[in-house]
Amino acid sequence: MRNESFASFYIMNMMDMFGKMKEVQSRMKDAQETLSTISETGESGAGLVKVTVNGLKNVLKIEIDPDLIRPDDREMLQDLIVAATNKAMSNIETKSREHLRQATEGLLPNIPGLNLDGLMQ
Repeated sequence: MRNESFASFYIMNMMDMFGKMKEVQSRMKDAQETLSTISETGESGAGLVKVTVNGLKNVLKIEIDPDLIRPDDREMLQDLIVAATNKAMSNIETKSREHLRQATEGLLPNIPGLNLDGLMQ
């Protein structure tokens, strides 16, 4: 009798866990679809160049201070654009992870070492 009770309990827990995983997948999918709605801006050259990217890592906008647009400063301008883009990409990575974490908050137990990055790609 005890084994039947344990087996029944185990099966119910497994079914509950699979149900939660389906909910996690659904919420993760919804959150990933909304990544295009979040954005982050990176700056370089004390704000002279600004690059805005979205959670899908698409560049949305590049702003360049008019004083930088001189033929003799072309190389510096290119470097500033690269620096601002890299900063924006770094910032959006953190913001995207937080967005996805919030979407699945409370669905999974806090297990040290559990890495859900594979679900976030």
